[in-house]
Amino acid sequence: MLHVRNQRASLPAARATAADPPPTVTDGSARVKPRDPYFDNAKYLAIVLVAVGHAWTPLRDDSRTASALYLFVYTFHMPAFILIAGYFSRSFTGRPDQLKRLITGIGVPYLLFETGYILFKRWGGDDPDYPFSILDPYYVTWFLVALFVWRLTAPIWRIVRWPIPVSLAIAALASVSPHLGDDLNIQRVLQLLPFFVLGMHLRREHFERLRDLRLRLLAVPVTLGALAVAYWAVPRMHHSWLYRTHSAQELGAPGWTGVAMTLATFGCGLLLTLCFLAYVPRHRVWFTALGAGTIYGYLLHGFIAKGSRWWDWYEVDWVNSPGGRVVVTLIGAAVITLLCTSPVRRVFRFLVEPSMDWAFKQDALPAPSRAAGR
Repeated sequence: MLHVRNQRASLPAARATAADPPPTVTDGSARVKPRDPYFDNAKYLAIVLVAVGHAWTPLRDDSRTASALYLFVYTFHMPAFILIAGYFSRSFTGRPDQLKRLITGIGVPYLLFETGYILFKRWGGDDPDYPFSILDPYYVTWFLVALFVWRLTAPIWRIVRWPIPVSLAIAALASVSPHLGDDLNIQRVLQLLPFFVLGMHLRREHFERLRDLRLRLLAVPVTLGALAVAYWAVPRMHHSWLYRTHSAQELGAPGWTGVAMTLATFGCGLLLTLCFLAYVPRHRVWFTALGAGTIYGYLLHGFIAKGSRWWDWYEVDWVNSPGGRVVVTLIGAAVITLLCTSPVRRVFRFLVEPSMDWAFKQDALPAPSRAAGR
């Protein structure tokens, strides 16, 4: 995902400051709800899959197994992230403090990283004339645009009578509309919308039901079956269907295929997301704290992923051996883990979580007792 500008398939996760449950803090008058380790664990594991998927991208052509794993992971890693983002958008009503967080937590980082990636493309990709475009998200920045749009529409999805069927209908219509254009990566925004809307209508008890032993046991054969289907599908299905960046007609298929694939990829993505969430640890583990920094890993690892291809890191002989592919996988997981750590977050906080109180009226700022929680 995300290996070409107009296919921008990537990862990640929900914007940390805009979608995460807050840490426990005391301001003297109120105590903010502590972070839920389950969701931090889920986001960390999902962002690892995003990074590993990007690491596998250059290996697909030389290995059917790598290509099958790529298809398998791309079926659900972003849907899982988006579903969680929707879950943490349930309380968004457009209050001044929420809009302020939307701008500083998603809008401004999008502008900063879009600019950074274009400059990096001009330098590292030896393309000094590559154009700047706010409306054309580059590589991983598409997710910030999508989350910004989805979050703004959250109040609508609370009053629609049949939100999930309506969002699926919108996604299906987008998949057969080749004239939508590329602005704001609108195809992906609309085609992935159902996962966000579904997440908005979930409750904590829905996630708790996944602890049922029968469901967890059932997830094993379902996952193994999905891996087998992915291996079978490698020569039969183009991976672009999972990017959701184009209509069916643009992929050379008849229009009705777009509707069928919208429903099929939604169903498969949801099924594998549930299997994934069923095995996410509910308690604190060694990587729980890293879940609060997934947006850092997501936005920063793209520079390494792009550079590795521009600078021919995959051309060394050992990479395309079975052992080499395992090493590449481990490197991808290690890099994204490092980028989610506290030291990295401290260094890059001014870009990812800029403090911009100076830009807003005082009545738009959150009250101390509500800070960082909505």
